[in-house]
Amino acid sequence: MAAIYSGIHLKLKSPQTPWEDKLKLARFAWISSQCLLPNKEQVLLDWCTHALTGWYNQKVDFSQNVLEGLWCYLDDLLHSRKLHTPLKQGKTVSLRLNMAQLLLDRLQECSRAATGPPACVSTLLSVCRGILSSPALSSVFTTKYELMVDLLAKFCSLSCRELQQPVLTGSCQPATECLQTQPGSDLDSSQTELMTESPPDHQLLDADKSPSKPKEKLGLANLFEVLLQVLSCYLSVQRQQANPNRVFTLVTNQLIQPLVLLRHLLTSGEHSPSQTHLRLRQQLCRDIRVKIDAILQLALFPSEHLTSYKEELFPSKEDSGKRGPGGAKGPLKPVSAILGKLSAEGYCEPPLFYSVKSNALSLLFKFCLESYGKGSRESEEEQRMLCFYFLTRLVPVLDVGLDGHSLSPTKDDQTVSVSSGQKSPPASLCSPESWSLALLAVESLLSQALSADIYNVAADRIRHKEVQLNFYRALGQMLFNQAQPSIPAWYRCLKVLLSLNHLILEPDLDQLLSSAWVNADCMEARVQRARQLMVCSLLQTYTKLRQLPRLFSELLSVICQPAMDDLRPPLLSEGISASLRTCLLDTPASQGLEICSLVLESIRRYILPDLVKEDGEAEKMEIDGGGDDEVKVDQERDCASLKLFSLSQLLHAVLFSLKTLDNASPLPLVKQSRGLMEEMQKVVKDLLQLLSAEKTAVKTNISSVKGTPRKGKKNSDHKESQKLSDSEMRIMWKQKTQEAALLLRYTWVEVDTLFHIHCSKYTSLDSAQTEAESETEDRPLLTHIESLLSCEIEDSVISPTCSPMSCLLLKLLTLQQMKKVMLDTPLLTEQSTAALLNRAAQFILAKEELEGSLDGEQVWDGQIDSVNASSYLVAHWYLVTSNLPLIAPHLNGEDVGCVANVLVGSLLSRQTDRGKDGCLTISLLSSQLVQSSVLTELPSLFSATVCSLTQRIFSVLVAAHAPKVCPTLLKFQEAGKGKGQDQPLSTLVKKETIVEDIITSSKTGEVFALLTGTQTKELVNLLQILTNLNPDGMNSEDLSSIFLLLLFLLSSTSCHSDQMAADPPDSGDDAVFLEKLLRILACLVEGKNFQGVLKLIHGGTLLQAAVSSLLWHSSSGRFCSTSSSDWLDLIKAVQGFIRSLVQLIIVRNSSVRLNLEQFASYLTSKEVASRQIVAPTVSEPDPGASVLSVPLLLASLTSFSQTMTSNLGRSKPMDQTLTQMLTRTTASLGPAVESILKLQIVGQPATALSQAFVVEVVTVMLNCELSALSAEDENKQSGTQLTLSHITLYRGFCQQILKEITSAPRPMDFLVSSLHFLSAFYQAVEKTGREREEEQGEEKKGGKELDELYIQILQNVHRLLTAPWLSATDLCELEPTVQELLRRLVEKSTTGQFNLLLLMIREGLDTGKLRAGNYREVLSAVIIIKLLSCCQLPEPSSKALWLIAPQIISTMVSLVRSSSQDVSLTLPFTIPAVVSMTSLLRQGEGLISNPHHVILVLGALQSVPLDHLTPVVYQSAFLAVHETLFAIIQCHPQVMLNAAPTFLNVFHRLVASIMHEGRQRGDNDTGPDSEVYLQCSRLIERMYSHIAAVAESFTTLSAFMVAEYVTELQKVTLRPDIKLHLTEGIYRILDLCMEQDIKFLTAGLQMGVREVFNELYGSYTHYHKAQRQGEDKYTV
Repeated sequence: MAAIYSGIHLKLKSPQTPWEDKLKLARFAWISSQCLLPNKEQVLLDWCTHALTGWYNQKVDFSQNVLEGLWCYLDDLLHSRKLHTPLKQGKTVSLRLNMAQLLLDRLQECSRAATGPPACVSTLLSVCRGILSSPALSSVFTTKYELMVDLLAKFCSLSCRELQQPVLTGSCQPATECLQTQPGSDLDSSQTELMTESPPDHQLLDADKSPSKPKEKLGLANLFEVLLQVLSCYLSVQRQQANPNRVFTLVTNQLIQPLVLLRHLLTSGEHSPSQTHLRLRQQLCRDIRVKIDAILQLALFPSEHLTSYKEELFPSKEDSGKRGPGGAKGPLKPVSAILGKLSAEGYCEPPLFYSVKSNALSLLFKFCLESYGKGSRESEEEQRMLCFYFLTRLVPVLDVGLDGHSLSPTKDDQTVSVSSGQKSPPASLCSPESWSLALLAVESLLSQALSADIYNVAADRIRHKEVQLNFYRALGQMLFNQAQPSIPAWYRCLKVLLSLNHLILEPDLDQLLSSAWVNADCMEARVQRARQLMVCSLLQTYTKLRQLPRLFSELLSVICQPAMDDLRPPLLSEGISASLRTCLLDTPASQGLEICSLVLESIRRYILPDLVKEDGEAEKMEIDGGGDDEVKVDQERDCASLKLFSLSQLLHAVLFSLKTLDNASPLPLVKQSRGLMEEMQKVVKDLLQLLSAEKTAVKTNISSVKGTPRKGKKNSDHKESQKLSDSEMRIMWKQKTQEAALLLRYTWVEVDTLFHIHCSKYTSLDSAQTEAESETEDRPLLTHIESLLSCEIEDSVISPTCSPMSCLLLKLLTLQQMKKVMLDTPLLTEQSTAALLNRAAQFILAKEELEGSLDGEQVWDGQIDSVNASSYLVAHWYLVTSNLPLIAPHLNGEDVGCVANVLVGSLLSRQTDRGKDGCLTISLLSSQLVQSSVLTELPSLFSATVCSLTQRIFSVLVAAHAPKVCPTLLKFQEAGKGKGQDQPLSTLVKKETIVEDIITSSKTGEVFALLTGTQTKELVNLLQILTNLNPDGMNSEDLSSIFLLLLFLLSSTSCHSDQMAADPPDSGDDAVFLEKLLRILACLVEGKNFQGVLKLIHGGTLLQAAVSSLLWHSSSGRFCSTSSSDWLDLIKAVQGFIRSLVQLIIVRNSSVRLNLEQFASYLTSKEVASRQIVAPTVSEPDPGASVLSVPLLLASLTSFSQTMTSNLGRSKPMDQTLTQMLTRTTASLGPAVESILKLQIVGQPATALSQAFVVEVVTVMLNCELSALSAEDENKQSGTQLTLSHITLYRGFCQQILKEITSAPRPMDFLVSSLHFLSAFYQAVEKTGREREEEQGEEKKGGKELDELYIQILQNVHRLLTAPWLSATDLCELEPTVQELLRRLVEKSTTGQFNLLLLMIREGLDTGKLRAGNYREVLSAVIIIKLLSCCQLPEPSSKALWLIAPQIISTMVSLVRSSSQDVSLTLPFTIPAVVSMTSLLRQGEGLISNPHHVILVLGALQSVPLDHLTPVVYQSAFLAVHETLFAIIQCHPQVMLNAAPTFLNVFHRLVASIMHEGRQRGDNDTGPDSEVYLQCSRLIERMYSHIAAVAESFTTLSAFMVAEYVTELQKVTLRPDIKLHLTEGIYRILDLCMEQDIKFLTAGLQMGVREVFNELYGSYTHYHKAQRQGEDKYTV
C-alpha cells in the first residue's frame, strides 16, 4: 500500500494536476500514516507556502476557493500536533523567508481595507499565532529585527483600527476578501493611488461606510491575544539586540506612534462598547499595556543613552566638563527625535491627537524617572537634574504657552522644544477640552516629579541658580495668566506646586487666593472638591510654616478688592471651615489673635469708609439731580456690605476655632485678647450707629426733598423711573450690613463670656459695661433683654424682618442674655424677672413661625452664616430643640403644646434622612430629640407630646365609620363637633367608660369602629413615633390614657370588610398595625407608672381582654390574607405582651393567684378550647379563619407558661401557685399541639405556621413538665415515680428532628428551636432515667437509652456543623445554641460518654482532610473544641480535656499554617481556628503548664494572611490575631519572659498591616470601610497600653518597637484619625524608653526614618510627656 502513495510529491509538483486535486492530495498526505514522504513536514510546508507566494506574485493561477483552502491548510499544518511533536524532539522544520513578507503584506492590506477587516483575517491571525508559538517557525521573523518591527507595527495598526470601529448594529453589506486580492489586477486604479499616497497610519475609520459583517468580529475575537503574543516575541528579540542605537531609531521611526495610540485606546476605553464587543478582558488589556511600556522604556531610555540625554538636555556650561573626547555613541538628540514623532500629525484621528500626545508625555516622564531618576550617591543629584530638564522639554509640547506668549492659530513658528530646532504644527486652540487634557497632563507630570523627589530646594538654590524654582514659577504664572477655574485639574496643579515648595506660588499669592478661592464661582461638585482640597492644603502649609497671619493678610486684601461679580461665592465651605479649625488649633494663640486683629483692621480701613457717606453729600446729590451718582454710591455700599459680611463670617469662624483663655494663659496673651475684644466692640458700635444714622438720614432726606421746590418736571420723571431699583439696592446693603453687625455682636458676646468663665485674669467687657450701667439704672441685664425684645441693640433699632439671619441672631443674643440672668441668683427672685424670661422664651420660640415650619424639604448645613430664607426654619428649629432645657420652663402650656405639635407633625412627614452633605432637616432634628434623654427630662413637653399623639389617634377614631355606637366613641364624636378636641383624654371621657367598652367588646367580639387603609397607615405612623418615647417619662395620667386608648384600638376596631374583599393586601398592613400596637402595649406595661392602669382594670382581665379580642379578630377572618412573615411577627408581639404583663403581675406580688387564675381559667376553658382547637370542616363558612386562631392560642399558652416557669424559685407559696397553673396550661397545650399537627398533616393552606414555632411550643411544654417534676420531686413521697405525661409525643418529635435537621437546607429559626428541644429532651430523659435507676434499679435500660441518645445528638450536631449549606454567618448564629446543648450533654456525662466526644474531635482534626479540600469536617471539630472549652465540665472530664489540650493545640497550629497558604480559606476556616485556639488559651489559664505550646500558637499567628483582604475579612483576621495576643499577655504572663520577641513580631505584623490599610486614599477615607480600620487602630492602641503595663517583659525591646514603628510610618501617610490612635499607643512605649534608648534611636536610624522619629519624639515631649508628668504629681 505504501507504493501506491509514493508518487504524491510528483503529483503536487505536476502542472497537469488540477489545484483542487493537489489540495486534496496534500490534506491526505498530511493525515495518512501510509503516505511515505521524505521529510514530510518540510515538504508540505514548502509546497503550501510556495503555492501562496506564487499566486500573490502572479506566477500561478487558481480559483478563490483554492486560495482559501491553501490558507486553511497552512493553518492546520501550523497547529497540528504532528508538526509540533517532531519540533519538540529537535527535528529541523522551517518556513521560507519570503513567507514573512507575504504575511506582512496581507496584514497591511487588512489594516488598509476600506470596509473593515475581511472575514478571512481570522485565518491569517491563526497562521501568525501558529508561527510565533514555535521558536523554530518564528525564526522567519526573529532572525531579522526589522521584520519583527514591521510585524508589530502592522498588528498595532490593525488593533487600533478595530478599537476605533463602531459597534455593529443592523444589517451589514458583505466585505471584500483582501486575501483574494491580486495586486494590479483586482484593485481599482483610484484605490491604488489612494493607498499609495496615504500612509498606513492615516487610514482612519469613515463612519459613513458600511461596516463589516457581524461574523467578521468573531474572527477578530483573538486579535488582541495574538497581539500580546507578538509583543512578547518582539520584546524578547529587542532585548537580544546588541546595538541600542539601532533599536532606538527603529522604535522611534516606526513603533512609537502606533504603540502610544494603541495604549491610549486601551486605557481610555476599558468600558467602551467597542472593547465589550471585541471581548477584551481587563486583564488582557493590562498585559498588553505592560508589554508596551516595557518596549518603550527599554528602547527609548537604555542606560547606554544616558550620556546622549545629558548632552542634549543639560545647558552647555553645566555639561562642558562632562563630555568625553569622542562624544557620545548614540543618537545625537534623542529627546528631539521622540518629541518630534509625538508632535507629528497624521498617525491618529485629529480629535484624538492631543489626548494621545498628552498621555504619552506623562508616560515618557515616568519611564525617564524609572530609568535615570536614581543612581549612586555621587550621581544622584545629577540624574535628578537630568529628569528635571527632561520635564522642561515635555511641558512646552502641551502648547500651554509656558513661555508667556499668548496662543493663537497663526503661530506657526513655535518649536517643540528650545533646542530641537524642529518646527511643530500650529498650536491648537485652547478650547476647554484641550485645556482639560493639558492640565491633566501637567498635573500628572508635576505629581511624578513630586513623588520622585527630583526637586531639592537647597541644592537648587546653592548649586543650580534656582533653575527649578524659576521653571515652576513660570509654570505657576502660566496657570494664573490662563486660569481655568472651571477645571478640577487646574486646582490640583496648584496644589502640587504648593507641595513642591510654597515659595513657587508665594509671589502670586494674592492671585492664587483671588482666582482659586475668593472669586472662584464654579459650583460643580468636582470643581468644589478640588478647590476645597487646594485651599485646605494652602492653610495646612502656612500653618506648618507658622505664617498663617501672612496668608490671612493677603486673603483680606483680596477680599477688600473690588468684586468681579455682584455676588461672590461663599468664602468658607464646610470642608474649608473644618480644615481652618484644625489649623487654628495647631497655631499659637497669639497668631490667632493677630489674624482677628487683621480682620478688624480691614473692616475699619477699607469697609467702613465705603459704608459711611455724609448726609450733606447725599442730600446735595438728591437736590442737584445727581441720580447717577447716588446710584453709584449705593452700588459702592452694596459691594462694601458684601465684603463686610465675608469678613464677619471669617472673623466668626476664626474666633470660634481658637483655644479659649484659661487660668494657665500668660498675661500678655490675656491683654492681647482684651485689646482685641475692645477693638471688636468699637467696630460693632460703629456699624450699629451707621445703621441708626442711615435710618435717620433717610427720614431727613425724604422730608427735605418734599420741602424743596421742583426744578423741572423732567428731573422728577427720571427719579421716579429709578425709585424702585434704588430702594432695592438700599435694602440690600442695609440687610447685609445689619447681618454682619449682628454676627459680630453675637460672636463678641459668646467669646467674651467664654473668656470670662474660663480665665480669672480676663475682665469681661460686657460685665464691666453692665456694672457701669447698674450705677445709672436698675437691673441692666433685664434692660438688655427688654431692648432685644424690642429689636434694639445699644440704641440702634434692628429690623428683624429684614432677613432671616438677622432674626436668628437676635434670638441667639436673647438666649445669651437669658443665660446671664439665670446665673444671677438674686435677680431670679424678683417677680418681674420671671415675666421677662417668659417673654424672652416666647420670642425665641416664635410660635407663629413654628406653626408653618413643617416644610420637610428645607435643609441647613449647620453654618450660622449660611442661614437664608430656604434654611431659616431648620436653623430656628435647631435653636429651639438644642436649648429646650433652658426655654421650656419659661413657656406656657399653649407654647409647649405648639412645640409638641411641631415635633409630632415633622416626624410624620418622614423626612428623617440626612442629606448627601450632612445637612439637617426639621424632621431629622425632631427624630434626634425624641430618641435623646432630653425629652424625658422635660415633663411638660413630654406630656404635651403624648397628648398630641393621643389627640391625633382620637381624630382618626372620630373620622372612622362606627357600625355600632358605644359610650366612648359617642363622647369622642361630641368632642369632635365641639371645641374639646384639643383637651386631654381624661376630660373628654371617663377612663372607667373606656374600660367597660373594652371588656364588652372583648367578650362579645363587637366592633365599634371600622378603619380604612389610609387610617390604618396613619395610626401605624403614630405608633412608630410612640415607640421611640421612653415610657418611664410618662406620668400616671398620660400613661393610663394612652394605654387605654391603644387597648381600645386593639379590642374595638377593625378594618372595612368590603375593603378586605376588594384589596386583600391591605390586610397585611392591618397585621403590621396590630403587631406595632401590641409591642407598644408591652413597652408601656414596663413603664414605672403603670400602676395607675392596674387600678382601673385588673391584670387578669387585661390579659383576657387582649387575647380574647385577638381571637375574635382571627375568627372573623381579619388575618386570612396576611403573609406568613407578618403573621409570625404578630404572634411574637402577642407573646411579648403576655410575657411582660404576667411578669409584672408576679413581680408586684399583689393578687397574683387571682389574676393568673382568671387568665389560666380563660385559656383552658371549654368554650375557648371547643371554639379554637376543634379542626374545622369543609362545611364551615371560613375554615381558614378558625384555623388561624390555633396559633394565637398556642402562643398565649406558651408565653404564659414560659413566664411562670422562669419565675419559679421566688418563694414556696409562689412556687405552689405557679406549679398549679403550669399543670393546667400543660394539660391544654397537649391537645392544642396535636390539633395543629393534624392540621399540618391535612395540609390546610391557612396554617401560616413555621416548623420552628411548633418545635418551640413543644419545647415549652417539655420545660413546663420538667419544672413541675422538679417541684414535685421536692415534695414527693417515697415510692412514687416521676413520669412525663406526653413522653410519646416528645420521643416522636426527637426522632423526627434528628431525621430532618441535617437532611436538607433548613431555616435558621428551625435549627435553633430544634437544638433547644434536643437540649430539653436530653435533660428530661436524663432526669427520668436517673429516677428509674434509683427506684427500680433499671440501670441497664435507662443508661442504654441515654447513651444512644447521646451518640445520636453528637453525630447530628457534627453533621450539622459540616453541612455545606450553612454559611459562616449561620455557624456563628448557631454557636450559642450548640454550646448550650453541649453544656447539657457534658454536664453529667460519664467518662465513657466524654471519651466518645474526644474521639470525634480527634478524628475531625485531620490535616489530610484539610489538604483534600474537605475543610468543613475539620471546621466542625474546631468549633466543638471552642464551645467545649467554655463549658463547665465534671472534674474527670475536665482533667481529660486539659490533659490532651497541648496535643489539640499542636494539631490546630499545623492546621492554621496549612490553611493560611490558601487565602480563600481565611474567613471560613483560618479565623475560626485561631479563635478556637484563643479560647483554649483563655480557658486554660493555669491549666496549660508548658509554655512551649503557647509559643507554638505565636508561630502559627505569623502565617495568618493580613494582606490583600477585603475590609470585612481583614477586620475578622485582625481581631482574631489581636485577641490571641491579648489572651497570651493576660492569661499566660509567664510565657512573655521567653517569648517576648516572637510576641512582638506578631504584633508588628498587625501594626504594619493597619498602617498599610489605613493610609490616606483620597475620597475612600470615609465610609463604612474606613470605620473598620479605625476600630483596628483602637485595638492597636489598647495593645500598646497592655504591653506597657507588663513593662518588665519588654523593657529591653521598647527601643526596637519604636524603631519598627517609625520605619513603617515613614513609608505611608496615615489618615489623621488612625494616626491619632497609633500615636497615642506608641507614646506608651516611649514612656518605657530610657535616655540611652533615645540616643540609640537618634544615632542608629536612617536619615528619612530619623526625621520621622524626631517629629514623633518632639510631639511626645510636647504633649504626652508633659501631661503624664502633671498626672504623676497626684499619683500615689
